[in-house]
Amino acid sequence: MALGPLIRPEWPAPPRVQALVTTRAAGDMARPSGLEAFLPGPPVWLRQVHGTRVVDADAGPALPEADAAVARRPGTVCAVRMADCMPVLLCDAQGTVVAAAHAGWRGLAAGVIEAAIEAMKTAPANLVAWLGPAIGPDSYEVGDDVRVAFADYESAFRPTRPGHWLLDLYAVAQVRLARAGVTRVHGGGYCTYRESERFFSYRRDGARERMAALVWLA
Repeated sequence: MALGPLIRPEWPAPPRVQALVTTRAAGDMARPSGLEAFLPGPPVWLRQVHGTRVVDADAGPALPEADAAVARRPGTVCAVRMADCMPVLLCDAQGTVVAAAHAGWRGLAAGVIEAAIEAMKTAPANLVAWLGPAIGPDSYEVGDDVRVAFADYESAFRPTRPGHWLLDLYAVAQVRLARAGVTRVHGGGYCTYRESERFFSYRRDGARERMAALVWLA
């Protein structure tokens, strides 16, 4: 659901779980300003490196090098930045733990979603996931190196020209979540590349600007 410059994820999260995603209208989240008015406290930002490290956001905002964060304390805001890579938000059905993961193709292939699930320390079948704005399956052309990295996800690829493919990041994430035991998956259907008035896109513009996906417990 859109709230002006913000999107509130539509997913069956318990009332304690709150989440927001910024759009282009909210400005550049690489230099966040004004966002705090919507949050219970400052976000725990990460130095994202397309890896699989998960940090405990409750430990404080030390700008750790990581691509996912988990929180159990009310008011701790997990945050990831993106401009084509996919944000994945997670919570448990009881509203006791939340997580945010930054999942581009490298992070997906390396297992960032699975790492976040493991760090939440609850049964995967008890989790709910939401897939946020990312480059869509009709716009994300990749080479053979990416095709090899996802050799067992043939249905997520469509050939374009020799040695190149269109990749559906959402489809890959859905399969990986299912294989990890998470069956309640929502969101998807966005395209940061095509929705130019709504989202920043590195692939489209070479943009340095970033949106943000945030999740916390009230």
